[in-house]
Amino acid sequence: MEGAAAREARGAEAPRASAPPPAPSEPPAAPRARPRLVFRTQLAHGSPTGKIEGFTNVRELYAKIAEAFGIAPTEILFCTLNSHKVDMQKLLGGQIGLEDFIFAHVRGETKEVEVTKTEDALGLTITDNGAGYAFIKRIKEGSIINRIEAVCVGDSIEAINDHSIVGCRHYEVAKMLRELPKSQPFTLRLVQPKRAFDMIGQRSRSSKCSVETKVTSGRETLRLRSGGAATVEEAPSEFEEEASQKVDDLLESYMGIRDPELASTMVETSKKTVSAQEFARCLDSVLGEFAFPDEFVVEVWAAISEAREACG
Repeated sequence: MEGAAAREARGAEAPRASAPPPAPSEPPAAPRARPRLVFRTQLAHGSPTGKIEGFTNVRELYAKIAEAFGIAPTEILFCTLNSHKVDMQKLLGGQIGLEDFIFAHVRGETKEVEVTKTEDALGLTITDNGAGYAFIKRIKEGSIINRIEAVCVGDSIEAINDHSIVGCRHYEVAKMLRELPKSQPFTLRLVQPKRAFDMIGQRSRSSKCSVETKVTSGRETLRLRSGGAATVEEAPSEFEEEASQKVDDLLESYMGIRDPELASTMVETSKKTVSAQEFARCLDSVLGEFAFPDEFVVEVWAAISEAREACG
């Protein structure tokens, strides 16, 4: 048997070192905060440069610009990107490049013109600013309106025969103009944008351009949405740009409107569908208020498919 002295000697041995405690785990890295999106802006007819941020749709954008310059949001007719001129190829749509400079065109003089509709089409292409004002985006060469020098690209249509159309969407205004009876004079009340000295007397190009200039300057853009928060997205792909341009051309030929954001929404909708029939059903659920005719939807599907094939 082991003696007490041996047990006592062993008990006197130094205790075995225990394993070091595990190092505390590092807290998960916080997601990298995106820098504040601050945009530079001016009034198109001339002003100091202001800075705006924190908007998620066009109405909020106009409110921020109005606050920066001490004017009412309703004074703003439309905005262009990177140009103070009434250039419809630089018109602000649903996307703003993160480096784009925003120019706000505000209300100038009001004018009234009398028009006699001698043909079915007046030669106007209508768009709207997303905040209640429809305005003239294009005037067709040789058309009824083209012969009236007082009517210019960029003019906001405030009333038809003293009936205010403020708050109407562009397609509603285009429909009203199409339905006016022939050979019967009617009156347009127009508001022209206030112009800088170098723009006075300029009527703006009215001929149709085959390719709209891309105005975004960076790889990322701020996408404005009518519902929900704005998001920062990659710039549109070659297919998206080509398809949206084709759809915008069809909107003009079928409905007398141009709307790059609407065209972009239709292209996005097409990505979720595999046939013209499915595309038509999706359009009806997303954009039912437009009541697109069946033949138009088929044309749009064919144009988008053609752009997809061309871009690989």
